Amino acid sequence: MPATMVAAIQMVSTHNIDENLRQAALLLDRAASQGARVAVLPENFAALDTDNMVLHGSREISPDGPIRSFLAEQARRHRLWIVGGSLPIAARPDGTPLEERVRASCIVVNDQGKEVARYDKVHLFDAMVADSQGQYRESDTFEPGDSLVTVDTPAGRLGLAICYDLRFPELFRQLRDRQADWITLPSAFTWQTGNAHWHPLIQARAIENQVWVVAPGQGGQNSEHRRTWGHSMIVDPWGKVRKELPEGAGVITTALDPDYLQQVRTRMPVWEHRRL
Repeated sequence: MPATMVAAIQMVSTHNIDENLRQAALLLDRAASQGARVAVLPENFAALDTDNMVLHGSREISPDGPIRSFLAEQARRHRLWIVGGSLPIAARPDGTPLEERVRASCIVVNDQGKEVARYDKVHLFDAMVADSQGQYRESDTFEPGDSLVTVDTPAGRLGLAICYDLRFPELFRQLRDRQADWITLPSAFTWQTGNAHWHPLIQARAIENQVWVVAPGQGGQNSEHRRTWGHSMIVDPWGKVRKELPEGAGVITTALDPDYLQQVRTRMPVWEHRRL
């Protein structure tokens, strides 16, 4: 399989869904024009609005919802696979409706506009952070997912994770066990936690599992009380940062080379050396 160009898209989303989707459309167009075959959007790319997540999620139960139909239309327009960051959906994957909470769902859409995978964020961010917001309690709004997901893409077998999942290495181990060649991590890290841990954790997950990690983030002042870290990165299986965008909306691209991936795994076959 030849090397495949992928794009990580960084955004500065707000509470305005229409404006967020306009920003996403421009960046997806830029990614396609740079030769990307797969583009990855950040967490909450369309709706960064905690107070109204249940309302937004109720509109996304069907693939005809405004955000899901946007992803399908953009994929068809650009002949582009899209990893849809995360969006709220007020139903479980089996169709069971949710009334008080939503799932934080990453939808993968192929270049024909068909949804081919859905991953619901397993680990929820309930933490105290020394910023102007102070406390984050995703579990008040979101129901955790309970399944891991991989899907075949033009860039190889993809494992799906979202933001806070980064702190749980066992999730990444299981994705590698499921033959993942690369893992996406759409995120909205706070500035404080990103400044402390973003780089070492992403590089560690890439090195430990010998996978490419494509990690697009929110990167800027999203609201009066919320500033996100940004620093979207594409990291290779040796842990080298191939591309990085510190702050602001934009696109970074890198060709994921399967020969290089195999070379890393062959020269240091850590997967065969495991004892525990």
